[in-house]
Amino acid sequence: MTECPKVVVVGAGWAGLGATYQLAKQGYDVTLLEAGAQAGGLVSGWKTASGRSVEAGIHGFWYPYRNIFALVKELELDPFTPWTRSAQYSPAGLEVESPIFQDLPRLPSPLGTFAYTQFKRLPLSDRLSALPLMYAVVDFDNSDAAWRRYDAMTARELFRQYGVSDRLYRESFEPMLLVGLFAPGEQCSAAAALGMLYYFILAHQADFDVVWCRGTVGAKIFQPWGDRITALGGKILTNRRVSDFKLDVSGSISAVICGDENFPADAVISSVGITGMQRIVASSPALQKQREFRNLMNLGAVDVLAVRLWCDRLVKIPRPSNACFGFDQTTGWTFFDLNALHDEYANETGSVIEVDFYHANQFLPLDNAEIVAIAQQYLATCIPEFKNVQIIDSSVIRLPKAVSHFAPGSYQHLLRPITAIPNLYMSGDWIITNHGSWSQEKAYVTGLEAANLVIQQFRQGNMAQILPIEADEPHIQLARSVNENLKSLLKFIGL
Repeated sequence: MTECPKVVVVGAGWAGLGATYQLAKQGYDVTLLEAGAQAGGLVSGWKTASGRSVEAGIHGFWYPYRNIFALVKELELDPFTPWTRSAQYSPAGLEVESPIFQDLPRLPSPLGTFAYTQFKRLPLSDRLSALPLMYAVVDFDNSDAAWRRYDAMTARELFRQYGVSDRLYRESFEPMLLVGLFAPGEQCSAAAALGMLYYFILAHQADFDVVWCRGTVGAKIFQPWGDRITALGGKILTNRRVSDFKLDVSGSISAVICGDENFPADAVISSVGITGMQRIVASSPALQKQREFRNLMNLGAVDVLAVRLWCDRLVKIPRPSNACFGFDQTTGWTFFDLNALHDEYANETGSVIEVDFYHANQFLPLDNAEIVAIAQQYLATCIPEFKNVQIIDSSVIRLPKAVSHFAPGSYQHLLRPITAIPNLYMSGDWIITNHGSWSQEKAYVTGLEAANLVIQQFRQGNMAQILPIEADEPHIQLARSVNENLKSLLKFIGL
């Protein structure tokens, strides 16, 4: 090509910003289109009418997020808290406390997780019932074959099949699913459950260690990141909702359509979530002609509810981040002490608490006052002092169909980075990738992978260097090798 290729990126979350930043660094004429009022998508924050900071839920940054940590270092940002400890509550009270695992002697995975996690009520016999599950962990290697093998099964069926006790499932594994995959076990793919549990908890002892943003992610990371993109020549345009694509005679996209505006494109990267992509498909005759995009309508998403409370007094909260289970059968929730996590609230005279509900279908129709009352009641069950506080201000943010739902059978409908449209590439936390990461890290990595595909297409610029996940420990590698060899032998002899 005789002039700089024009690339349009759709969606300004972790994936979209990652792709835009990489291409802008390589001198591409790149335009980022965001349907919302500011970059960041569901992770961005904003101010209430009274000037208080809120955001669409709190997002942790776990030890394996190697590429995001490298990014903030490159941007010369200091957005994160120190490593924090967490706790887990049920209506009966405190159930689990987690240490900072990297500070403890390292044991072979997953012994450190089991040995150092402090269960208050769960008997050892129930915890030991998880041992047979290690075969599934070894057998699930994040390959395409492994995903297809386990995706048709529910997570509940998986744990029952491997002999996990009902109590261990109810008090440990299902709470992890409710706050990690945002749905109860009978609604989650076993493949997604294994991928999530292995990445965050079982692969290496320190993987469950987490830091938090010292303010909204939008203010601490996305805003300065967007400024860097703009300084490099990239364009970030908000309030631009994509409705269709214009194709040329070869079947490639020649322009991205936003209402009355057309944005010429030599390549396009989609970085929107499942719900956003389904909206585009519903309005796009160009995409409807492709089966892979029509099949996206079979995917689902989960409702989230984010509640922020300002109290009239300080309440002592032992751990800054807390997960809760058993309050509603199909809903998990978390609460965070923002006085300990956010710089803005460090000197507040009253507690500032974030309460996030996942799979919150039954709460969304309620009015704000009812939701705030439920949040305070649940908090008081965990920490009784909350019974006596007065809520002096609050924010309720409803997020219908906001996060990816990895339901059983969904893998067959997920998209890969390369599509049937030659110059349309996909990224996001629901896109199939061999990298092995999860959640925000996965979204960011797939954005870099999509940018690399554009660079390969035009043969201009340097590829993004993507840090691989930490290698499996030697005993896990050996177990997987033995397992594969044994399966091959059994197949060879017809068993």
